[in-house]
Amino acid sequence: MRAPVLTVNELCDYLKVHSSTIYRLLKTGQLPAFRVGSDWRFNVEEIERWLTEREKRPHVTDSSLLVRDRSN
Repeated sequence: MRAPVLTVNELCDYLKVHSSTIYRLLKTGQLPAFRVGSDWRFNVEEIERWLTEREKRPHVTDSSLLVRDRSN
């Protein structure tokens, strides 16, 4: 049985991020994905693997994923 496949909007909901974040990661080649025609699709197992690998890194290299303290 194949793993579920998500659309951009479904992946946004899954990761709790804005679509611009998804497209930025796609543009830089950081996100595992494939195309169906002109639409992007994401294999859930690949996304889970990608998340696990990112969690293992000693530091975050994508500044767009950093939370900035704006209380000052």
